[in-house]
Parts: sequence; structure tokens; C-alpha cells
Amino acid sequence: MPVPHIRFATPDDEDALGRLDRATWSTQHAVMPRPQPPYEPFYNDRFGPRDHLVAELDGVLVGYVRLGHPTTLACNSHVRQIQGLAVSDAARGTGVGRALLRAVQDEARRQGARRISLRVLGHNTPARKLYESEGFVVEGVLPEEFLLDGEYVDDVFMGRGL
Repeated sequence: MPVPHIRFATPDDEDALGRLDRATWSTQHAVMPRPQPPYEPFYNDRFGPRDHLVAELDGVLVGYVRLGHPTTLACNSHVRQIQGLAVSDAARGTGVGRALLRAVQDEARRQGARRISLRVLGHNTPARKLYESEGFVVEGVLPEEFLLDGEYVDDVFMGRGL
């Protein structure tokens, strides 16, 4: 199995990241409606290339993870939050998600973070298992926080020290 190459995103990755984001959209992990044309740019005022690590297999972009601050408060600046993770259907099960998760934790440490957190939908069992296998623990649950496809879904907060 090829090892994914992890690197920071560049401005040139924007179209590929947008296509990947749209291709992987699902109520398994998304609370926003399915994107419709005309599509919004992938990068915006809040998140640019510097906030994304991407994974490539054989030179093809197959995944990304977005790292941000959970708040703008100075007293919370020691925490980073995973605010998006996507892997193409073709690359699932190849270690891309795990490689991205490990790389983003390394980057958070490099930035001086002491903790990293994330939010995951309660019914997203594959993602929750991956996070747990990398040391994340459930730190809180908002029961039935979202109504997706006619089903109420929990919002699960997970985190870990770095």
C-alpha cells in the first residue's frame, strides 16, 4: 500500500480541494446543505492554504485536514481544533485519514498547542473509531443537536492533550 505524502496546501490546490469537499459531502459528517453551483471558493477569509494539510497518493490529492483555533480568545490560544477532515472514496482504508490526523497533531504541537479538539456527529462511527484509536476521548455530547435526513443526531466533542 502506498504511503501518503502529507504537505501544506497551496493556493493551486483550491480547485482540487473544492472538488474533493463536494465529492465527499454526506450527512454522515456534514450539517450544512449539499453545495450547489455556483460553488463558493474553498479558501475564504477565515481559512486559507496555511490552515490545511493535504494528502497525496501518487501525486493525486486525496485528502485534507483543516486546523484552526476553536475561539479567538487569548486565554484559549493554547488549543487547536480540527475543523474539517475529508478523504476521497478511492483512498479510504489506505491510511490517509490516520496520516492526516497524525500530521495535524504534529503541526498543532509545532504551533505550541497543548490540546487539540474536534466535533464529530454521533452516527459517524468510522470517524469516531479513528479518533479514539489516536487518543481522542469524548469530552461532551449535545444530544439530538442536529436534524439530518429526518433523524436527530448527537454532536460529540472529542479532544486530547498533545
